[in-house]
Amino acid sequence: MSTNTVDNQRKVTTSRLIEMKRRGEKIAMITAYDYTMATLVDGAGIDVILVGDSASNVMIGNATTLPITLDQMIYHAKCVTNGAKRALVVCDMPFGSYQGNSKEALSSAIRVMKESGAEAVKMEGGEEIRESIERILTAGIPVMGHLGLTPQSINKFGTYAVRAKSEREAEKLIADAHLLQELGCFSLVLEKIPADLARRVASELEIPVIGIGAGGGVDGQVLVLQDMLGMNNGFSPKFLRRYADLSTVINGAVSHYIEDVKSSDFPNENEQY
Repeated sequence: MSTNTVDNQRKVTTSRLIEMKRRGEKIAMITAYDYTMATLVDGAGIDVILVGDSASNVMIGNATTLPITLDQMIYHAKCVTNGAKRALVVCDMPFGSYQGNSKEALSSAIRVMKESGAEAVKMEGGEEIRESIERILTAGIPVMGHLGLTPQSINKFGTYAVRAKSEREAEKLIADAHLLQELGCFSLVLEKIPADLARRVASELEIPVIGIGAGGGVDGQVLVLQDMLGMNNGFSPKFLRRYADLSTVINGAVSHYIEDVKSSDFPNENEQY
């Protein structure tokens, strides 16, 4: 068995992600919210599965990520950890579970880890949530940071437009990125910011920087699974590459099934007892 084969079968951990950055190996991260999808993407060799609060949109049908609850996030994360064997599973801390109250933040993070089996949590923000991050890290819970476009703050921004285009906001993002590393975060997601800024942050940090709409100069990429598989055709940002057209495939398969049932073609003699 080759070294590469053995390495590809190794369990992905927070320290392994840092190893990957040091040797220049890109990190592939994707979202998943259920056992079946987690099993499939894990088997394909994905490095990190993010149980994103995007489940609020993708799985529940909410307009934003804000309504999803801690209980719902724990449920989805548990489904994913039941299916993932190799990938590192990271669970988003939902809106309201960590902002403004570090004791509540720690309690929320402990629940995520104990009840779902996830191996890390992800939190949006920098200096504003410093105390919550510090308290969670003291409990030995790994934290992935998230800067740039932070969907939980959509009502503050009022738009999903590219962030950190102004010099002032870019400087704050750089400062926050260094702060998150200094606090002990093991990695950082940068969402929808200028590619040059993302490249600079990745070059200055020792921890891996994973981008979504942040260009190719970072250490890895993340996409929402249903978006990249073409199951959600109502969302078409510039950064999204569709690797399949499953909406057409699924619609065709279900239509064929309906036709066969209506015509009594299904089940046939070989499909009954």
